Amino acid sequence: MRVRVFYHDKCFDGACSAALFTRFYRERIRSDVDFVYSGLLHRAGALFDEKQFDGDENAIVDFKYSSSPNITWWFDHHESAFLSPADAAHFEQDQSNRKFYDPAFKSCTSFIAMIAEERFGFDPSPVVELVHWTDIVDGAMYDDAKSAVEMGAPAMKLTMAIESSSDRDFVKKLIPLLAYQPLAKTLEEPFVAAVLPPLLERHQRSVDILRQRAEEKDGTIFFDITDLELEGYNKFIPYYLHPDSVYSIGLSKSSFRVKVSVGSNPWSKSAPTVNLAKICERYGGGGHARVGAISFDVTQGDAARKAAAEVVAELRATVRQQV
Repeated sequence: MRVRVFYHDKCFDGACSAALFTRFYRERIRSDVDFVYSGLLHRAGALFDEKQFDGDENAIVDFKYSSSPNITWWFDHHESAFLSPADAAHFEQDQSNRKFYDPAFKSCTSFIAMIAEERFGFDPSPVVELVHWTDIVDGAMYDDAKSAVEMGAPAMKLTMAIESSSDRDFVKKLIPLLAYQPLAKTLEEPFVAAVLPPLLERHQRSVDILRQRAEEKDGTIFFDITDLELEGYNKFIPYYLHPDSVYSIGLSKSSFRVKVSVGSNPWSKSAPTVNLAKICERYGGGGHARVGAISFDVTQGDAARKAAAEVVAELRATVRQQV
């Protein structure tokens, strides 16, 4: 029996969702299973390759919905979970009791834990640390920007490694460990410990770069780092550097996309009023009410800059109206 689990790649919640699903499935559905993990990333164009849906069961966690008949399990908590009204209708008509959605949850991991316990009798107590930290990380529930950026907790270091590692197999090796051992012990694994020093150095460099590049005006930060390989930067750095900001828009580039990251300051004195997922959806992106992103093809740098400029102008105008 082979189960392929698709998860939101380069994302702490995505990796933890895959880990928790693995443990739940093995304990409550079937134990004699081989799991295969495949990371998914938001990009311009098709998000799924149907040929990859080749498991005896195929699950998607912490990522958009697919109406493929080969997808047998789905869990998500993003407001922008459906690529089309047809996909939303397909989900609403599903009678499998294997596909679940609730955008009210801080993390997909905590959502899976709840469903697994209430619907399938899973005991979530051994994974309580995992659930606790995914809510903090994905829900931006840190005490302050300093704790989010200085990364003292094991979960923060793992988040950095997951978001920044260039090894395509890194998260796949990590997922089975996250399911069954404490986060601090996972940090000590040789393949994890080896990547931390250079990533911590890169993190500090990104703080210095954003200090130079980020400009705040009308409560809204903007920066463009498309000339640098820094897509996996810590998304709280802008608020650490500009604590009075409300919103942040960043342009970054990787080998396969140009990304417009749109976020709001969790510690802002002025509460964000704009639904950022709705803004991002206009450009083919999505996310949550307080954080979202838009992905453009790597050749569409000008289109990404135009979209970013429009979002910046809109959010700055919104903040001015609030004052």
